[in-house]
Amino acid sequence: MRNAIIAALGLALAWPALADKPEDVKNDVKDASKDASDTVQDKLHTDNGVHKAKRHGKRKARDAKRKARHLKNDVKNDLKDK
Repeated sequence: MRNAIIAALGLALAWPALADKPEDVKNDVKDASKDASDTVQDKLHTDNGVHKAKRHGKRKARDAKRKARHLKNDVKNDLKDK
């Protein structure tokens, strides 16, 4: 489990380097750290019920926002290339 946490944090720190804007980097790091925290809580089974459902909902929302942010940047980059 320790190795998984270390790997998740490593990815969290490496992935934002590919983002286009400083705000995107900040948001990606923040989202990745929250995802790592959620993963730890899931592994340790420290919560249940409503709190767990709320946390998973927020995680899905973060994933959707992250994908939209990256898609927006990809579209902007494609338009700049043309």
